Amino acid sequence: MKALNHLYIKISVCAAFFFGLTSTIQAQELTLEEVTTSALEYSRSIKNGNLRAEQAALIKREAVAKYFPEVEAMAFGVYGFENLIPPITGILPNGIDNFYGISATASQVVYAGGKVNLANDLAQLQADSRLIGAEESRDSVLLNVESKFWQLIKIQEQQEVIASSKIYLNELLKQQTDLLEAGLIAKSQLLRVKVEKSGLLLKQNDLNNKRKIALLDLALYAGINYDTTLVAIKGIHEKITPPQLKYKNPELDLQNNNKYRLLQHQLDAAELQVKNEKADLLPKFAVGFSAAKFDSFNTDLGIDVQPIAFGTLSIPISAWWSGEKRQVEERQIAVTIAENKLKDGEDQLTLGIMKSWYDLQNAYKQIQYAEDRVLYAQENLKSQKDNYDSGLNNLTDLLDARSTQEEAKAALVSAYADYEVKEAMYLYSTNQLQDTFTEN
Repeated sequence: MKALNHLYIKISVCAAFFFGLTSTIQAQELTLEEVTTSALEYSRSIKNGNLRAEQAALIKREAVAKYFPEVEAMAFGVYGFENLIPPITGILPNGIDNFYGISATASQVVYAGGKVNLANDLAQLQADSRLIGAEESRDSVLLNVESKFWQLIKIQEQQEVIASSKIYLNELLKQQTDLLEAGLIAKSQLLRVKVEKSGLLLKQNDLNNKRKIALLDLALYAGINYDTTLVAIKGIHEKITPPQLKYKNPELDLQNNNKYRLLQHQLDAAELQVKNEKADLLPKFAVGFSAAKFDSFNTDLGIDVQPIAFGTLSIPISAWWSGEKRQVEERQIAVTIAENKLKDGEDQLTLGIMKSWYDLQNAYKQIQYAEDRVLYAQENLKSQKDNYDSGLNNLTDLLDARSTQEEAKAALVSAYADYEVKEAMYLYSTNQLQDTFTEN
């Protein structure tokens, strides 16, 4: 019987190796770097972020144009079927039935309460905010790609655990079949192993479906063609450096944090809006130059080009007790609201960074705990198998030990994948995710 068992084990191992080799040859490998590159090129959110930045740049150019004079040219002509101006003896013997006019005007605002400068400052602030928003979109894509990629890796590794358990149960089932044929065990023990295998096949089917969904999710997000033969490749059991050694302290410098910078820009914009509303209460002064000529097509009226210079002064007296004054007060309230949002945002960002830091530390400890569980489960299964072969314990103890080992290996796989996600989250919250990816 032992000879048969050894033969069966060799056949099973060879078959597993053959099918594993075949699947490896047929599988199309996906690396995190390849998926990330594709996602960065495909992402609609990044494209929209870049388009918003372009919009802000155009608005900035429009604001800069306010520093230059406004120039306007105009021409008109009039033709009458009868004399528009009847003949005047000695002055206009033929009358006038047509005339034309051309003019050009240039005007320049000298002072408008600072509104021109404020418009440029607001446009610059909006352009900076849109650039930060584009960076945020990119970082968000990096985080989402990592999360989806490691979710796929975790499922694939769990499939490997199930495949290993399946080989073990097949060997055990063959052993039980031989023992039953030899009349050494009851049929219930064989059925017990079959039930265990059925449960394992159910898990395998569930994981297969979850893998397809995770793969589809990643493919759609990264803009790659969905194919069930795609396999995510990454060394999930690589040695991980403790976060306390890899990162000295949680990065709490919010001045370089994109989320904080956006909140600060909102406050700056609110303060500029107050100044902009106050500018409507101040006098406005402009100067200009104009030149015009009026004449008739068939009569020389002798009117030369008439150049004139002009200046305008506007004083908004009623604005001091009308709606403009109320608008200034409303904008001042908006500044206070923006200040409160900035303080709340600072607290929330600090809390979020510290939480991601502690989550990362806990994820590392979870790996250590999972590794200890695997060592125990492997030793326990070996001991239970030896005892079962020696008749010192029953089949239930052996199957429980196998189930414990399977759970321990699955927990270890999850711990590694979860650590990678937690690390990406920490780097994202501290605005370091993009730089780390670039370095790698």
